[in-house]
Amino acid sequence: MSDGIVIIPTYNEIENIESIIRAVFSLQKNFHVLIVDDNSPDTTAQTVIKLQNEFPDRLFLSVRNIKSGLGTAYVHGFKWALNYQYEYIFEMDADFSHNPNDLEKLYEACQKNGADLAIGSRYVTGVNVVNWPLSRVLLSYFASVYVRMITGMKIMDATAGFICYKRNVLEKINLDRIKFIGYAFQIEMKYRVFAKNFSIKEVPVIFTDRTKGQSKMSGAIIKEAVFGVIYLRFRKFLNRL
Repeated sequence: MSDGIVIIPTYNEIENIESIIRAVFSLQKNFHVLIVDDNSPDTTAQTVIKLQNEFPDRLFLSVRNIKSGLGTAYVHGFKWALNYQYEYIFEMDADFSHNPNDLEKLYEACQKNGADLAIGSRYVTGVNVVNWPLSRVLLSYFASVYVRMITGMKIMDATAGFICYKRNVLEKINLDRIKFIGYAFQIEMKYRVFAKNFSIKEVPVIFTDRTKGQSKMSGAIIKEAVFGVIYLRFRKFLNRL
């Protein structure tokens, strides 16, 4: 039994899924992996099922009926992980934009260095992004500036999706009240952790844009994030967060 599980949400990640799973399992630290697949038509889930024969006690799969958004996939995974008593629960993308080798850094930040939430941060030591156009870098960087201004959080990479939570953090958050499903979900989770005065640590990582598959970014996701931050701050002001 491992004390840490990596939740990887997928939709049409057939080009990356086997490689990312093998990369996690090649680490010195024994992590388990939960794939939350939104019924990908490209047979992502079927590939995972085949790999379960090779990794029967480390690789798990939960298939949802429809594509329901990043946030709901993670909430689904969080509840699964809490039910199975994992102490350290990770978020990671399937497309290698998050380097699996950095999982051990996030784990150490929580397990040894006292963080309740460890964030794989692109901006805590400058701008550590590879293969993004300048427009995307500026959008991401200034999104975090905007979040800091509105919320008061001192987090340099508020939209980061490479994260380790201690179990007790997720137990203190009412996951059924999580509102957002796109990248605003990442902001909302950090803000709820911040509002409960948990310890947050940013761990510097290098983010590399995907080379296979298609990005899930859209205008609707950006809009949700922009207005979602104001909504969250207002709810906290009313003590209804």
